[in-house]
Amino acid sequence: MKVEGQCQCQCGAIEFEAEVQPGTVTVCHCLDCQTHSGSAFRVNISAPAAGFNLIKGTPRTFVKTAASGAKRILAFCENCGSPLYACAVENPQAYSLRTGVLKQRSELGTPQREIWAKRRRPWVELAGVSETYDGQP
Repeated sequence: MKVEGQCQCQCGAIEFEAEVQPGTVTVCHCLDCQTHSGSAFRVNISAPAAGFNLIKGTPRTFVKTAASGAKRILAFCENCGSPLYACAVENPQAYSLRTGVLKQRSELGTPQREIWAKRRRPWVELAGVSETYDGQP
């Protein structure tokens, strides 16, 4: 499925398109995602790098080093701060798209997978999730 991303905060400075597989939405409960989202989790969908195309603007980036030592690029709109995606620093094979900025977010289906569930806030309960991992699968 082709999806289009645009900052949904009204600035519209960044636009992209990507190919994703509906029904593959993941909820991440890791502490980094909680911090970066300003919420209890982040909702993502993976897009192969070959199907990702930046159409308008240039995202600002921040390189985050995880506890494992892995480095990830976090991309966001420099005008409004909307988070857009994450990917490997070198030769990304996929982009982890932030579903909140996708125009087709309601067509992606409900999350089927939770990762870093050991960090899930005790009051968060998601219905319909078929796979749960305490860490990174």
